Amino acid sequence: MDYTLLIVAVTLAAGVLWGLDRWVWAPERLASLGPHARRPRWLDYTAGLFPILLLVLAFRSFVFEPFRIPSGSMMPTLVPGDFVLVNKFVYGLRLPLLNLKIVRAKEPARGDVIVFRYPVNPRLDYIKRVVGVPGDEVVYLDKRLVINGERQPLSRLPSSRAGEGTKESWQQLRLENLDGRRHRIVLDPRLSPEVRPVPGMSAAQDCRYSRRGIVCRVPEGHYFVLGDNRDYSQDSRYWGFVPEKNIVGRAFLVWANFSNMKRVGRIP
Repeated sequence: MDYTLLIVAVTLAAGVLWGLDRWVWAPERLASLGPHARRPRWLDYTAGLFPILLLVLAFRSFVFEPFRIPSGSMMPTLVPGDFVLVNKFVYGLRLPLLNLKIVRAKEPARGDVIVFRYPVNPRLDYIKRVVGVPGDEVVYLDKRLVINGERQPLSRLPSSRAGEGTKESWQQLRLENLDGRRHRIVLDPRLSPEVRPVPGMSAAQDCRYSRRGIVCRVPEGHYFVLGDNRDYSQDSRYWGFVPEKNIVGRAFLVWANFSNMKRVGRIP
């Protein structure tokens, strides 16, 4: 469900009733019933909620928006059931629905965890980690990440098991250092590094595919994203780049997980 469209529609309807009551119905009530005239109860629950709805819409559109993690593609950083908070203004302000940027700000950086509208189906929201920015050469061969010729450090952790949120003991937990920003990733050594792109997607024009992985040049105005659960994530390797216009904001906080509240905290 498109909650933004729903909130905009409800707010607009309440705003119309609020305006009619303020400038048409209220003067009529005052003229016919005097100063003790009361607004009908149904208007209290419609027009009366307009200021609150407008505040919620503005906060959700321009400040923060909550999202729920539905899949394991970002494990171990994010697990199913995590509720994350997304900063909507860090990359600039956009008008709701129109997605028109009205205030520019910083650009997404390597290592940022972003929420974006899935390029294949923009009605769906995805969450991944930015590994390539416009102009970058992104190499992901044999499950090792190289950016502009520099191999990104990948080290073992004290426990090599994937840990929380995974069931398979053979999955490997690693610490990746992406431009000095450290985060954990999961690898499955049983699976091949070969990538098979989604037919017809634009990535094929800017990427070379092999049995070892993928090499891409990120075009202007686009970003290359990966899931931290590298072998179980449908990301830019398969369906291409994320257009800048599709980016919703940066996920920065797990604010709840009702199965495990210890997960509350900042997102690395």
